[in-house]
Amino acid sequence: MTTPNTEGTAAAGSPSRVLVLNSGSSSVKYQLLDMSDRSRLASGLVERIGEETSRLVHTPPPGAGAVREREGRIADHDEALRAAAEELAADGLGLDSPDLAAIGHRVVHGGLRFTEPTVITDEVLKEIERLVPVAPLHNPANITGIRTARALRPDLPQVAVFDTAFHATMPEYAARYAIDVETADAHRIRRYGFHGTSHAYVSRKAAALLGKEPAEVNVIVLHLGNGASASAVAGGRCVETSMGLTPLEGLVMGTRSGDIDPAVTFHLKRVAGMSADEIDVLLNKKSGLVGLCGDNDMREIRRRVDEGDERATLAFDIYIHRLKKYIGAYSAVLGRVDAVVFTAGVGENSGPVREAAMAGLEEFGLVVDADLNAVRSGVPRLISPDYARVAVAVVPTDEELEIANQTFALVDN
Repeated sequence: MTTPNTEGTAAAGSPSRVLVLNSGSSSVKYQLLDMSDRSRLASGLVERIGEETSRLVHTPPPGAGAVREREGRIADHDEALRAAAEELAADGLGLDSPDLAAIGHRVVHGGLRFTEPTVITDEVLKEIERLVPVAPLHNPANITGIRTARALRPDLPQVAVFDTAFHATMPEYAARYAIDVETADAHRIRRYGFHGTSHAYVSRKAAALLGKEPAEVNVIVLHLGNGASASAVAGGRCVETSMGLTPLEGLVMGTRSGDIDPAVTFHLKRVAGMSADEIDVLLNKKSGLVGLCGDNDMREIRRRVDEGDERATLAFDIYIHRLKKYIGAYSAVLGRVDAVVFTAGVGENSGPVREAAMAGLEEFGLVVDADLNAVRSGVPRLISPDYARVAVAVVPTDEELEIANQTFALVDN
């Protein structure tokens, strides 16, 4: 799937607002955007759903007052979405507004069937449910958000935008694992990739930063947050990505191990007597940076590195080493690289990570200008010197805007 240009303008007089919902296991993030100018009208977060200490934080439209917070138990996602709807209504932006064109939902796993944004029907929802075994931590929460939103506005188009969709263009030799084909097919075992909305948005913005069309450039995108992934994008199409069947494969992450010898799991079962569930928790929640040094906040890790902390230094070095391996591998996959692009929380804000990841790669044409790298900015920017053969860039991601763009492009006809 080559990501289409989804940044057109809403027709005058037609509904132009899109509500974006990202329903997690215990949280709901939401943003309301006006697609006539891509402006954010309001946004919010409901967290710790189901706990006594639930909290809703709502940011009203610019100039409409201060951020509002409410605390107290919010029992479930239905109550969370209704609370969010109340906050939007208090700003005159209620879900019953005729200006609301659609609701766009982040859905983590779309399998092989869903490779484009898709209007949600009963049959589509059933297929998303069938994918729960390959995304047990994510799709159930996404489904809950969809059901609640459909109950609140059954007349409104609801669109699923899939994290896996952008990576569906990977060639079969990149997507297949080298295991028995019949077993793999029977259990949907293959590499799907994640963070697709971010990789799509950032690769397109990187091309614009270079003054070219996406079809003209090859870029390596490094989405570095608590979850982290890399992608090789050739002419606007993903040809390789670091995450696989699940978001566990690939780079070192905040709490996930990334690449690991699969026999480690057998060893832990035999020698340590650990169950499958215990190993799952170990690799997903107690590994990565937190497993190596006890912290998964890169700012704290860098503070400890600067103070000479050996565990933090080793964790940082392992993190950077894995990054360099992927940059080198994806340079080989692409053949020609026009830009390496950093994005997401760590990628956008940690100059030391960017500097360390590029250090020693001068023969690849990768150089970082120290002064440009030190600049903090919320806009896409180059941090490589003019003479560099390959551009190094920082492009802030905007997954909510990408979901809104794809949602609106689908329903605005």
